[in-house]
Amino acid sequence: MFQRKLAGRLLMFTLLVAFLATAGACSLPTPTPTARLLATKTPKPTFTPLMPTDAPATSSTSTGAATPTLAPTMTSQSTTPQTAPSEIASSTVEPTKTANPTATPEPTSVPPTLTVLPPTAAPKTLRMRSPEYGMQAFMWWRPEVASRDVQIIREAGFGWVKVNFGWRDIEGAGKGQFDWSHTDRIVEMARANDLDIVVRVDHQPAWAGGGFPVNGPPDNLQDLADFFTTLAGRYRGQIRAYEVWNEPNLAREWGGKLPDPGAYVKLLRVAYRAIKAGDPNAMVISAGLSPTGSWTNEARPDDWYLESMYIAMGGNSDGYFDVLGAHGAGYKSPPERDPAEVAANPDLGGHRSMCFRRVEDLRAIMVKYGDGDKQIALLEFGWTSDPRPGSPYNWHAVSEETKADYFVRAYQYAKQNWSPWIGLMSLIYVADHDWTPNDEQYWWAITEPGWPQFKPRPAYIALKNMPK
Repeated sequence: MFQRKLAGRLLMFTLLVAFLATAGACSLPTPTPTARLLATKTPKPTFTPLMPTDAPATSSTSTGAATPTLAPTMTSQSTTPQTAPSEIASSTVEPTKTANPTATPEPTSVPPTLTVLPPTAAPKTLRMRSPEYGMQAFMWWRPEVASRDVQIIREAGFGWVKVNFGWRDIEGAGKGQFDWSHTDRIVEMARANDLDIVVRVDHQPAWAGGGFPVNGPPDNLQDLADFFTTLAGRYRGQIRAYEVWNEPNLAREWGGKLPDPGAYVKLLRVAYRAIKAGDPNAMVISAGLSPTGSWTNEARPDDWYLESMYIAMGGNSDGYFDVLGAHGAGYKSPPERDPAEVAANPDLGGHRSMCFRRVEDLRAIMVKYGDGDKQIALLEFGWTSDPRPGSPYNWHAVSEETKADYFVRAYQYAKQNWSPWIGLMSLIYVADHDWTPNDEQYWWAITEPGWPQFKPRPAYIALKNMPK
């Protein structure tokens, strides 16, 4: 009897040990966080600097009137340059040389694999205070520097940070293969410092074509739509605004091809729908245009380009953008200087685009087409202190002290004269850690590169002390 009981207990013990071993072997593995996938394979983004127009001619007859650019108060039919491409003819709603829009499907739903991070608060409205204050920072590669930079933006009393999200740096390994390691960290840092984020999205991956490695529109706009929907859905309620592309009136930002407003408008509409599919409350901002009066194969004037966009949109921007993006380099002039005075003086640049108030010309075009209720976001503006004799920016360099004064006066002028239509004003730049005096971007910055010590330039100090 005793032997039977002992044998039974031994059998039960053996079965129990076997069961526990099997359970341990079949347990689920710890999932690898999405944010860590491909973290070491992301290439460093190609930075696109602000491009001023050509240096002023020395001839006393060089004025803005000689440049074949549309005057914003005149009709496009009577002022379109004779050399204008046929795709922007005023008799058509969209350019004839742009790919057929029916060949580009548009997203109808959020991809089923979408990961959505929890929002932190109720969504903000599309209407901004006038103005709102932002700085552009470079947060991709050095987390310790990025953490410091968002804190100094917040400490200056500014409420926005502008960052670049290169499409190729997130989905570069292949369609549907995402690396969220950098973007998760950037968004979390901004949230922790109570900053709104405006994200510039461009720089297509190699697999999307578009003239890679040059920044250019993808061969298939549906690929961009899928990316935007996934991106906006992941950061729903956390990224407040998206800038769709950058300076498409320059060939170097348009795949090396002739800038095409009609083609950009098609890309913008696809992106708008895709972003709203991922986050209906996100703000969609059109690409800031390079302020230029050049009419070459490399560039098209920003005012002509914007009016051509409105023609391609059928005169109605609804469904294309919520806010118009703009750029406004100050060049050699204080922020209050009238563009007409700049156009009349070759020493100041000789064209209306070469001053801070160029934005007013773009605003006039918006009003002409019934967009007076929409705001403008000034996504890049500033002055350079570039002292290098051989630099193409040296002719309009100012001192660091003058730069500080001009920045404060620019915000004051906008608040007094552009309210309520001016929204975000995001200046350039909080310096990238890796910039040196050999980089032209270094001289536009309001801080010195470096870590761990923070070295503000006079402009940062003045902006921090400026009443908001």
